[in-house]
Amino acid sequence: MFNWRDEFSCKISNFDNQHKKLFELGDHLHDLVSSQSDQDNYDEIMDTLYELKEYTVYHFKAEEALMEKHRYPKLLSHKIEHDLFIDEVNKLFKKDVDDDQVKVSMDILQFIANWIENHILKSDSLYGEFLNKQGVY
Repeated sequence: MFNWRDEFSCKISNFDNQHKKLFELGDHLHDLVSSQSDQDNYDEIMDTLYELKEYTVYHFKAEEALMEKHRYPKLLSHKIEHDLFIDEVNKLFKKDVDDDQVKVSMDILQFIANWIENHILKSDSLYGEFLNKQGVY
């Protein structure tokens, strides 16, 4: 479901690699849901969600530090988007995953897909252009 394509590139190799890791986590979650029958995947779903949150926090800090270093003019709005993402992930932890693993997992997958479409393809490409002009690739 989450296949990396060149159009997702923000043209900053380090961040593209980090985005690819986030895609892998989303794909793993998709595999858990699509292969599920009556199997209980609660622990794996929660582990993947936790890893998604931890890796995303790490990734956001790296992005924000580089944007700050180069005085990216849209840093504040970008940081707000990051904060909203983390808030949404935290809300996912509060859902009753154990009772409806497929539904909650599908909600998570939809959330990740929307994030890719609305943040990586739009906001991240803007900082990529800006940082490329600063000589950062």
